[in-house]
Amino acid sequence: MEKISLAEAVKLKSVLAKRIHELEEEMDRVAFAEVEKGSKPPKQERPLSIVEAEIDEIRKDFRLLDKLMYRANYENEVDFNGDSLTIVEAIELATQLRAKARKFKGFGTAVKESPLYGYGDSVPIVRMAMFDPEEYRVKAVEAERLANRLSNAINTKNYSVMLDFDAEKYF
Repeated sequence: MEKISLAEAVKLKSVLAKRIHELEEEMDRVAFAEVEKGSKPPKQERPLSIVEAEIDEIRKDFRLLDKLMYRANYENEVDFNGDSLTIVEAIELATQLRAKARKFKGFGTAVKESPLYGYGDSVPIVRMAMFDPEEYRVKAVEAERLANRLSNAINTKNYSVMLDFDAEKYF
């Protein structure tokens, strides 16, 4: 059995999804023909049954690849900050770190104090940050740095994990 890396599998899964979409569009094109009533339909290069068989074969490969990838993401681990995380945990942590960095960046660009208009004529009202914006800017940079470092560790691991999948007909 041929093998591909988990990193190649990620790319192949995208290729297969695109091919499935293309075949679904082809099914729509070949399923109907416009002809004069009583006329013979035109000969098709690829009849619907052939396109349907091809899409079924690719969907089967897609399911197998998906299963192998999920198993690999659960069974293999990445070392990060002294912890050993499964790849699936590491992917989720990287996503969470990026979300944290995005939120902190917003706080990091906040103004410490800004006037609010339209709330009263006699007493000025201000919007006051209840935190130090610079502190959150620094936290955002650190969270993004950690997310990048973790993503690099995941990518490195993805190239070392091999899956039993014959991708020759797609690559």
